Amino acid sequence: MEWLNYHHLLYFWVVAKEGTIAAACKKLDLAQPTISAQLRVLEKSLGEKLFKRVGRNLALTETGQVVYRYADEIFSLGRDLMDTLKGRPTGSPLRFRVGVADVMPKLVAHVLLKPALRLSETVRLICQESTQSDLLAKLAINELDLILSDSPVGPGVQVRLFSHLLGECAVSIFGTKELADSHRRRFPASLDGAPFLLPASTTALRQSLEQWFDSEGIRPVVVGEFDDSALLKVFGQSGEGLFASPTVIEKEVRQQHGVRVVGRLESVRERFYAISVERKVKHPAVVAIASAARDELFD
Repeated sequence: MEWLNYHHLLYFWVVAKEGTIAAACKKLDLAQPTISAQLRVLEKSLGEKLFKRVGRNLALTETGQVVYRYADEIFSLGRDLMDTLKGRPTGSPLRFRVGVADVMPKLVAHVLLKPALRLSETVRLICQESTQSDLLAKLAINELDLILSDSPVGPGVQVRLFSHLLGECAVSIFGTKELADSHRRRFPASLDGAPFLLPASTTALRQSLEQWFDSEGIRPVVVGEFDDSALLKVFGQSGEGLFASPTVIEKEVRQQHGVRVVGRLESVRERFYAISVERKVKHPAVVAIASAARDELFD
């Protein structure tokens, strides 16, 4: 059986936190040759380099990042153990690591994640935003507990992952008071020739809108296309064009951006998914999100 030397792991952990061996020496009250030697022993036992030199500092390699995450949890548990034995509250929160796909509207992500913070136990929410493919890779190796996305896992993914539909809603069209007033009459036919701000072509919303435009024979004037849904809404707030957003966050969009609802496209549906490695979700925060989405958020 292979055993890990936790003294070596502790030295590695402190160096990673401090950024340099010299700073770690002050923290640990040890000589630099001692720590350097122990790091080499740890790297040899693991068979991987843990650090790379970046200027005068040390940066973690990909393997180093994995080892650091484990070390951080190990020593956090150690502190909790000592606090427990001494009768002090640990205050250790439940970690909830969520990946938010970059195409996901941030207001929707916020609304969906809020129930996780209402649990009776303290939750530490750790959010990462990236492409869905990047997040799926991290989920597959258990670096994430959940992914929020506007689309399910595609057929080309080799890892066994599960897409849980949280709910669906219609799409609302928003604009400044001036734009809303001028395009509210004869809606949705009034969208033909209207200035419009569209999300990126990779989003499910963009694809649904284009299908609807084609089916209705409507040709808006596309003023801009945006990867970032928050930036798109800022342009919409300034009156550059109309824009679409899920009806489920209609109230939040109006309040945050000071825009009006022009109308609703009931036949254009936005769907939101929780992607996990489990067929049946067990993490209490994920259960809370799914329950609230079903009972409170979506029809």
